[in-house]
Amino acid sequence: MSAVLNAVYNNYLAAYTPKPLTRYDAHKKSELRSIYDSIVKMNRDAPWYLPTTSKATQNYAVDLKENARQLHNTIAQLGGLEEDGLFSKKSAYSSDESAAVASYIGPQRPGSPTPGLELEVRSLASPQENLGLFLPDERSSLPPDTYSFDLGINDMNYEFQFSVSGDETNRDIQERLMRLLNNSGIGIRADIVESDGSTALQLTSEATGLAQGKNRLFTVSDDHTSKTSGTVAYFGLDYVSRPAADAELVINGEKRTASSNHLTVGKMFDITLKGLSPADSPVRIGLKTDVESLTDNVSHLIGGYNDFMKAAASYQDTQARSRQLVRELKGIALSYGSPLQSMGFTMAEDGTLNLDRDVLRQTAEQSSDISETFGKLKTFSDMLLKKSSQVSLNPMDYVEKTMVAYKNPGHSFINPYATSAYSGMMFNGYC
Repeated sequence: MSAVLNAVYNNYLAAYTPKPLTRYDAHKKSELRSIYDSIVKMNRDAPWYLPTTSKATQNYAVDLKENARQLHNTIAQLGGLEEDGLFSKKSAYSSDESAAVASYIGPQRPGSPTPGLELEVRSLASPQENLGLFLPDERSSLPPDTYSFDLGINDMNYEFQFSVSGDETNRDIQERLMRLLNNSGIGIRADIVESDGSTALQLTSEATGLAQGKNRLFTVSDDHTSKTSGTVAYFGLDYVSRPAADAELVINGEKRTASSNHLTVGKMFDITLKGLSPADSPVRIGLKTDVESLTDNVSHLIGGYNDFMKAAASYQDTQARSRQLVRELKGIALSYGSPLQSMGFTMAEDGTLNLDRDVLRQTAEQSSDISETFGKLKTFSDMLLKKSSQVSLNPMDYVEKTMVAYKNPGHSFINPYATSAYSGMMFNGYC
C-alpha cells in the first residue's frame, strides 16, 4: 500500500517539486498527534467551500506544501528546532569538493573533540548498464502479437506486456518500451541510444554497487514469461555492457569499499563522492571554525527563505492568493529589517534577501555573546518555521475558493473535509 501511495504522490512531485526526504520527514507518535489536533482545531470553525477542481490549482497547492516542507526541513537541519542550535551547529569542509562533499552529523556538544580524516577516492560506485542491439529505423521483423518479458530487481520480478502491430518500426517499439519502463518506477532508467542511423535501448539501474553474493543488480529474460517470448533476444535487452561496481576508497590509510557514492564515516561525517581524488593527494575532511559554521548556517537559512519566496512568487500571475503569502513572507523579513541589516542582510525588490558574508563574519568575530548578538535572527528563524508549518498544514488556505457558508457560531462541529480536499484531489485520478 505504501508503494501505491508513494507512486500517487510522486505523480505530482516528479513534474513540479521533487524534494529529497530527510530524517525530519519521520515523526514520533506525539508529533503526529499534535498535527492531528491542529487539523481538528482548524476544521472546527472552518467555513464551507466549493471543492477545487482545477488541475493548475491542485498542482499549485502540492507545490506550495512541498516548498513549505523543504523550508521547515532546512531550518531543522540547521538546528533551528533547538534553543541555540542555529548558532552552535558545526559545519564540515572538504579540501576538494570535486572529489567529495561532506556534512557533519556528529555531536554538537561544546568542547567535543574535533575529528578529521583523509580520504582517497580511487573509483566511484557505478550502476549496471544493459545496452541492446542497434537496429535500423525500419519496419520491425517481430510478427504482430502480444509479447512480454520479465525484469528481476531487488529480489522482485516484474512482467512487462506490450503488443506489436504489423506497421511499427523498431524505433517505435523501442520508444514504447522506454516509456513503459520509465513509468514503472522500479528503479530502472531506459534511454534510446543512436549510432549511424540505428537505435538501441539502454537500461541503467538507479542503484549502484553489488550486494555480497550478487553478480547483477537486475536481469532481463523472457524464458518463462506468460505471453509470446522473443523480444529480449530481438532487442538484446539481456546484454550487460557495464556491470555494477563498488566504490573503492582509502580512509585514513585503510582500504574500504562502498556500494553507494553516499556514505557515513564514523557517525561523524556524511560524505557524497563526486569524482576521483588526485594521486597521492588525499581529500581532507574536517570541521570549519565556529564563525565559518555560523556563516554557513545563516547562509543556508536565507537560501531556504529565498527558495520559498521564489516558489510562492512564481504563481502570482495565475494564483491570486499566492500574493498574500508573498506579502506575509516580506512582512516577516521587514519586521526584522534593522537588526538583519546590521548583520549584512539587504532585501531585493522581489522580497528575497541578500547576505554579505564578510559583514556577517565580522559581526560574529566581534561578538562577545553570539546568542545575544544574533537573537533577532533566531526569532526570524522561528517565525519562518511557524509560517512553513502553517502552509504545510493547510496549503488550501492560499487557494482562491468560493465560500458557501460559515459554521453556526457556538454550534460548530469537526469538519473532516477542509483538509481532505488537499489529499483527495491528489487521488482523484486514481479512484
